[in-house]
Amino acid sequence: MAPARVNAEKDAEDELEMKVEKYSRGKGADLKALRDKKLKGQLAVKEKLYGQSAKVAAKAEKWLMPSEEGFLEPDDLEKTYRFPQESIVKEVDLLSSRKPFDMILPVLGPYTIEYTSNGRYMLVGGRKGHLAMMDMLNMDLIKEFQVRETVRDVAFLHNEQMYAVAQKKYPYIYNRHGAEIHCLKEHGKALKLQFLTKQFLLASINSFGQLHYQDVSTGEMIANYRTGLGRTDVMRANPYNAVIGLGHAAGKVTMWKPTSVKPLVTMLCHHGPVTALAFDRGGHLMATAGVDRKIKIWDLRKYEVVKSYAARAQSLDFSQKGLLACSNGSQVEIYRDFGGHDYRLYMKHRMMKGYQVGKVLFRPYEDILGIGHSMGLSSILVPGSGEPNFDTFIDNPMETTKQKREKEIHALLDKLPPDTIMLNPNLIATVRAPKKKEKKTKKEIEEEMEEAIEAAKNTEHKKKTKGRSKPSKRAKKKEEGVFRAKRPFLEQSKEVVGRPDKKQRIGEEVELPKALQRFAKKLQS
Repeated sequence: MAPARVNAEKDAEDELEMKVEKYSRGKGADLKALRDKKLKGQLAVKEKLYGQSAKVAAKAEKWLMPSEEGFLEPDDLEKTYRFPQESIVKEVDLLSSRKPFDMILPVLGPYTIEYTSNGRYMLVGGRKGHLAMMDMLNMDLIKEFQVRETVRDVAFLHNEQMYAVAQKKYPYIYNRHGAEIHCLKEHGKALKLQFLTKQFLLASINSFGQLHYQDVSTGEMIANYRTGLGRTDVMRANPYNAVIGLGHAAGKVTMWKPTSVKPLVTMLCHHGPVTALAFDRGGHLMATAGVDRKIKIWDLRKYEVVKSYAARAQSLDFSQKGLLACSNGSQVEIYRDFGGHDYRLYMKHRMMKGYQVGKVLFRPYEDILGIGHSMGLSSILVPGSGEPNFDTFIDNPMETTKQKREKEIHALLDKLPPDTIMLNPNLIATVRAPKKKEKKTKKEIEEEMEEAIEAAKNTEHKKKTKGRSKPSKRAKKKEEGVFRAKRPFLEQSKEVVGRPDKKQRIGEEVELPKALQRFAKKLQS
């Protein structure tokens, strides 16, 4: 065999071994130290299966996920956060170098932005009424128009064909061509919008602190709850379980679902108002920022702080690969997890002096961070932020018109009911644990006791010889059977009533009802 071919095969084997190690379940059991032959055989079979599954997973990753994310790799004394955008753009390929841009729109700002789930389309909303939709793949402007009133937030619905805009009085729904379709007056003066894709629910929080859920496929208003914690414009949906997170002025973060009047979780996260909120793609991490100059990362499985930074942030966002972007004034900072939730500074980007960054948002399936600020829009390169391999059955940036139509129909057929929104969605497919038996009422106990007494009276006893079947002995046996049947029911009735046979001792205080407490005699000291 040629030496080049041998080297290539060796490299492929080494690469496969590294991937197998990635999917392995740690160090195997020490089988030599075991004396029990049966246990030794069972563990050997399991270890073999674990090895086979790791190898299959490694091969699947090799063929189905050929691309890998690429992060900035510094030399010995270099720091990645010191690399400017200009030097990064020079080193990347031609297509990637065209993606960063600065769009200066000083008149109608500040701007907010939103991307579709596949990352192809971007929706732009200016505070003074400017709306625009762009195709980011071809950098084409699809539609641009002016609504001539305040725009607070924008959100795509199930795809780019429709989007919602929170305007001065009510939220409105527009189609791709800018035509108004609906005016959602029941939502009131909405400050923030979030769309739950799997449930087809549009969620909004208005200026009175009311949370609304509306099904956009049927038009039905699913829920309308008062949060009871005042006005807030900090709202984010957890992509893992579709639970809505709200940040409040008291430093609390509440989590809501449409079938619960009260919040599922209430967390005291900061000593001042919460300014920003973001959830990780896996749903187990949450980042919060407050006026108390702290950014905290929380583990939602334990509701504990994993990491805390002394910094401010007006906007937070997690990327598909776990990078965290924070905006503070005219500066944007990106943090990376270096293992064990150890988030450290990865990149920095400073806008022009005087620009106030309003929103930062990572573009799905691209190493791009979109920035909406007071003077327009910007887009910067963040290597390693986007998922390099996309599943065309879930999100396809290159989808055709026929694929869009079929995907929309499948989404409507697979639409989940609002009841499926919960903190742990894995409980949906499990069997519910049996509830504890409820206490029976006194009437039910008496009815069951009468039936048991009748059954005890009607039982026939065997006739015995040598004087054992005398009428007196038979009557005595019947009485004993009746007493045995009554005994469990008498104990139950005592528990319900509260043991009426127990006499009150002299000197014990009796707690009277509130209506009678004012007539009770006061004890003389």
